[in-house]
Amino acid sequence: MKLKDVYPLYLNNKAAQPNTDLIVTDKFTGEVAFRTALATPDVIDEAIAGAVRAAEPMARLASFEKRDVLTHCVARFQERFDELAYALCVEAGKPIADSEGEVTRLIDTFRIAAEEAVRNYGEVQPLDISARAKGYMGMWKRVPIGPCSFISPFNFPLNLAAHKIAPAIAMGCPFVMKPASMTPLGAIIMGEVLAECDILPEGAFSILPATRDGADLFTTDERLKLLSFTGSPGVGWDLKAKAGKKKVVLELGGNAAVIVDKDADLDHALARIIFGAFYQSGQSCIGVQRIIIHAEIYDKFRDMLVAKTKKLVAGDPKERDTFIGPMISEKEAARLGDWIQAAVAGGAKLLVGGKREGAMLQATLLENVDRGADAYREEAFGPLAILSSFTDWDAALAEINDSKFGLQAGLFTRDLHKVLEAWDHLDVGGIVVNDVSSYRVDNMPYGGVKDSGLGREGIRFAMEDMSEIRNLVIRRT
Repeated sequence: MKLKDVYPLYLNNKAAQPNTDLIVTDKFTGEVAFRTALATPDVIDEAIAGAVRAAEPMARLASFEKRDVLTHCVARFQERFDELAYALCVEAGKPIADSEGEVTRLIDTFRIAAEEAVRNYGEVQPLDISARAKGYMGMWKRVPIGPCSFISPFNFPLNLAAHKIAPAIAMGCPFVMKPASMTPLGAIIMGEVLAECDILPEGAFSILPATRDGADLFTTDERLKLLSFTGSPGVGWDLKAKAGKKKVVLELGGNAAVIVDKDADLDHALARIIFGAFYQSGQSCIGVQRIIIHAEIYDKFRDMLVAKTKKLVAGDPKERDTFIGPMISEKEAARLGDWIQAAVAGGAKLLVGGKREGAMLQATLLENVDRGADAYREEAFGPLAILSSFTDWDAALAEINDSKFGLQAGLFTRDLHKVLEAWDHLDVGGIVVNDVSSYRVDNMPYGGVKDSGLGREGIRFAMEDMSEIRNLVIRRT
């Protein structure tokens, strides 16, 4: 399969090729993979103006019309499955099997949105709670919030873009999207498919690759009513500070932990933790970074983890047996490599991995890491996991909470009382039992607390963010 040499942006539903200024590389070879148009501030301004014009006709679309648009996308993504997977493998460096998995999730996400497009329910509310309200009744419904701004990240360029685009269409909100400049092609292909839907009014969508410096309008323009950003905490909180009066949804970083209790199925835990820690070279905000193991099984499970990690195949992501591909850039691999070396210099024990060649960083396990080290405190966002032991369940929960992040956590235990204790006390957005923190189904409420963000994704929950409640009060006497 071969990609095109040049791709357009999408401005107010139509392909446009004002330039070919954005160069996108094959993340494994480092060679130029393709070029795409780069949106300038005047193009972004035109797209926002188009979204404003489209707000009313988008809001008037019938539920079945929005459903049909999303169903069309599902069918076309299925037809273009191999193309989407290959594009993702090239531009993100994601192993081909994992790329195919993300395309499957893209399809699932649009299918869920098609179902939710006809379930935008409201409520009839009795108001006669006191004598003064006798004879009054109330009703409320959700209406589209209006033009939305979306900024999506490089690590899941298909599915995380889908989690913004699909609910916007289901809710009836026009949008402008900035995909990550290192991985813009997935969103561009989504724009190509949406452009086939004549029912969408002009301005319903724009897909605009842009540099970070040139994209201020996505955040600051007051015509936009919502900003949804997925990316790094530093950038996200800075954008929120600049966003003005618009609603802001942030899906940011993590430093996810899993607990492996002494009653866990160790073979199952091993398979899932290896996946959770090293899938996509660890470049996931809910990837397993900290592994907290009961002292009675610590030595045994540590040895199992080391043996399994040593067997992981690293290399060209286009090869079927590759599990560890390149990180998104050599700069990011060098940053995490330096953190690993600093942790070792500070007294940590390197159990396996730690070596880097260009953007390829080996899957790495550390133990005895100082809790002040960057590798422990910050988001690794790469193929690194840190082992520690516990004897007291409450202390293990406290160790998970000992983080400025709070996205998701995993628990491997058969004790329901411990699960409920964790549900009560873990300061995270989600808890996954007998699986890893990185498990996500695309209809569940997903998001974090503390530095991990604001709001929730998952189609129904994103639609709530992309809407306002409009109340109606009727006096019947």
